[in-house]
Amino acid sequence: MIRKLIRKVLELPSGMAKRHKPRVIPLSQHGIRREQLSKAAFRVTTQLQEAGFSAFVVGGAVRDLMLGLTPKDFDVATNATPEQVQRVFRRARIIGRRFRIVHVMMGQETIEVTTFRGGSVASTNETGRIMADNSFGSQAEDAQRRDFTVNALFYDPAQQTVIDYHHGVKDLQHKKLVMIGSPERRYQEDPVRMLRAVRLAAKLGFSIDEATRQPIAAHAHLLKKEPPARLFDELLKLLMSGHAYDCLIKLGEEGLACGAFPLLDAVLSDGDDHQFLKLGLESTDSRIRAGKTVSVGFLLAALLWRQVEQRWAQHQAAGYKPTLALSQAIADVEAEQDEDFAIPRRFSITMREIWMLQARFDSRSGQRPYRFIEQPRFRAAYDFFALRGEVGEVELDLVQWWTDFQRADFIEREKLIATAKLGEQASPVKKRRRRHPARKLSNGPQTGNA
Repeated sequence: MIRKLIRKVLELPSGMAKRHKPRVIPLSQHGIRREQLSKAAFRVTTQLQEAGFSAFVVGGAVRDLMLGLTPKDFDVATNATPEQVQRVFRRARIIGRRFRIVHVMMGQETIEVTTFRGGSVASTNETGRIMADNSFGSQAEDAQRRDFTVNALFYDPAQQTVIDYHHGVKDLQHKKLVMIGSPERRYQEDPVRMLRAVRLAAKLGFSIDEATRQPIAAHAHLLKKEPPARLFDELLKLLMSGHAYDCLIKLGEEGLACGAFPLLDAVLSDGDDHQFLKLGLESTDSRIRAGKTVSVGFLLAALLWRQVEQRWAQHQAAGYKPTLALSQAIADVEAEQDEDFAIPRRFSITMREIWMLQARFDSRSGQRPYRFIEQPRFRAAYDFFALRGEVGEVELDLVQWWTDFQRADFIEREKLIATAKLGEQASPVKKRRRRHPARKLSNGPQTGNA
């Protein structure tokens, strides 16, 4: 009776108030070999264990290895305090205030080492959000404090075993995301967990457990209280997941677009043409999955272009010249997005330059094309222009002209300029083409060139 009362007060699911032994899964069943870890991750766990501490690879890396995927990075959990971890490694520094962790540098790789979290939260605000969490505890308590069951798996490289406290392996097999504990309380503790649920579901092709999914829409408003910089970081994770368009669509389906990023509500409105956005994000996704670099500025430019393009047309209709109209349109959109999230300057500069250069592709006379292709951002702007051509927003013949101009020698370039001049004299009035799917150019967009 007392246990039932405790569970009700703490909103813990059945069986969580009492400790239970984890399932220890041998190598023959999980298939993860220590050789699959990065050298840095293996060295960190080994050195901590040799120093007398427990140490495990934990979270997303274990999940991905069990799914046959290559982890992006490796995190380690240990019973050593941050100060004890720092004494073990020569290149280690303690970071964070709300959550103190240790970054251990091994060559070019940085391993994030966390001490097992305790069973209680040190400090929360009036909505239940965690403000400080530096209480330490056991491995079982640490597993309890993690978000999803598939992220609460521990791998011991020494024994090559997986420790599973919350049936995470079973949920992996069923491709299901299940929140540990009460979803309502966990979302109040950290609203970003809702975004994480969407990203993981889209990235891994998982379904979100109904009990985990159901409270999301009702708690979406909590995201508005998160720092803009943190929301931008989460948006970037969504866009760089390798499944960006699917993530954005799922944000809308779960009611999070207007809750977290109001501008995305306009980006993903049902009446809008998503073809350009989808094409741009799919191009980026393919590069990420191929292990190629991508430009964040290019990605953001593609995400917000439809708003810029619409306002550009409005300002031109109001009598502004194209370049001035585009500049004003960019200012409008930047003012709106500043209310949603803080785009770091190093990205916003690239994004703005890609947009501003779009107006220069119509200028093909005299020395202008020569000066244009010398611009540092020309290649990124051209790739963006080519995307616009693929959706029928600009003439494919114009895109092809710039494709040819880049490849040509001086004599051929002069001929192209002469041909362009004759074409302008023959048809001084340009008609905007109706958007439709178009053939791809021979050297289509490469979104990593910004």
